[in-house]
Amino acid sequence: MTNMAKIIETSAVPALPTYDATDLTGGGPLANIVLNGMVYSLRITRAGKLILTK
Repeated sequence: MTNMAKIIETSAVPALPTYDATDLTGGGPLANIVLNGMVYSLRITRAGKLILTK
């Protein structure tokens, strides 16, 4: 498969929604995310990493 064929294949895939984590947390370190009635906590650590817990 050539590089051009790979480019064509990947360009047919729709783009994934992308969110800035600081937008989700309102500029703070924490946000709650709900999925199927369950609440998850998203935390931005001091090291700039993300932790998602149930």
